[in-house]
Amino acid sequence: MKIVECTSKEEGEIVLKGINAYNDSQTDRILEKVHESIRLVAKNEANEIIGGIFGYIGYYAGFKIDILWMREDTRGLGLGTKLLKAAENKAKELGATIAILDTFSFQAEDFYLKNGYEEFGRISGYPKENQEFIFLKKDLK
Repeated sequence: MKIVECTSKEEGEIVLKGINAYNDSQTDRILEKVHESIRLVAKNEANEIIGGIFGYIGYYAGFKIDILWMREDTRGLGLGTKLLKAAENKAKELGATIAILDTFSFQAEDFYLKNGYEEFGRISGYPKENQEFIFLKKDLK
């Protein structure tokens, strides 16, 4: 056996089909489409990107949020909440019933808590000794 970089979409599809087939054999799939991307950006009047949210719909109707970023000068204006809500609404349209994400203690824990997310796990001392890695979820039903 040799291990190499996955260099093509076709190779990636083989892996996705393999895990999908295995997962389907173990339980009932809730959604027909998995790994459906949600990628939204926020633009200002000058058409500059000032924020974005990237995620995907995964197995069992989950919306996994990978990235939410707002340019520093736009934070605290409610724009991040609007972006998050737009992504949650898109996820619901695609059949998602839960949103799941992770954040660091130096990032946006309070922001997510204010937007209805609840903690379901925490790793202390990561990425640094006095920091934490936090797992959050929100019911989208």
